[in-house]
Amino acid sequence: MRVDLVKVEQELSRQSAAAFQPVSEITSYLLGGGGKRLRPALLLLCHGYASGRHGETRSAIRLAAVVELLHSATLIHDDVIDSADTRRGRPSANSRWGNHRSVLAGDWLYMQSFQIALEERNFHVLDILIDLTQKMVEGELLQLAKIGRMDVTEEDALKLATYKTACLFSGCARLGGVLGGLGNKHEEALAEYGRNAGLAFQLVDDLLDFTASSEQLGKPVLSDLKEGKVTLPLIYAMENGHSEARELVARVLEEKEFHSVQPEKLVALVRDSGALDRARSLALVYAGRAKACLNGHGDSEYARALLTLPDFILEREN
Repeated sequence: MRVDLVKVEQELSRQSAAAFQPVSEITSYLLGGGGKRLRPALLLLCHGYASGRHGETRSAIRLAAVVELLHSATLIHDDVIDSADTRRGRPSANSRWGNHRSVLAGDWLYMQSFQIALEERNFHVLDILIDLTQKMVEGELLQLAKIGRMDVTEEDALKLATYKTACLFSGCARLGGVLGGLGNKHEEALAEYGRNAGLAFQLVDDLLDFTASSEQLGKPVLSDLKEGKVTLPLIYAMENGHSEARELVARVLEEKEFHSVQPEKLVALVRDSGALDRARSLALVYAGRAKACLNGHGDSEYARALLTLPDFILEREN
């Protein structure tokens, strides 16, 4: 597995080096930014789980690079839309190279991802990639419709998490299963595994905005709210009847900054409301559902790794 991830890095470096120079500069910067490569690792684990590593891995390595390139493209576009200044503790691409060049670099990454995938000559693989990419774009549009609004519900937040995050996790798991030769029923089970793991991942991401330091996050604490995004912990806190929390959230959304509201005060209110515990409990539920999708098949190193992955997601600190 570690050897395969090294090969994925080599493939990413090749693709970045082969890019048009203005794009290559941005992609090299992004890919060198210390990402966890969780999505490529998920695809490779599911491929090993499905094939028993008897199958050929070249396609899995190339598609693992594809999903990381797609992920990088979404990050570039997200940062432009959010006017974000930092990403993984460093200046974001848009703050270094401007919006125009960043958007075009993101577009190039999307097209290059599909160019690599097309070389597999597998329509099912393309169907999966097109579906997950459309869902991620739809998720961004859904989020834009909710920016700056306080009437975001738990259902809204989970739908956004599904489209923006869990669809890519689900697609990675499904692609690994397809390349490993799984039949439809088992392929669906792996896709559901990825979806639940992705939802757990996003819920933990939302929690970290309230529990981690800016150094751990690689961006300012409570940056989501400053960008107009009301996430599940805030929804739960306001649901619990904390009128003061509602008032503080409304002020931050109006000011688009922490001028008259201290972030520490809002974090304390959310914590004291029980909202963080409630959100973490839901993350635990999704992690448990992910494990259940493996149907007790834990008799290989890949199955054991997949059973452990949801726990890693729950325990991460950045």
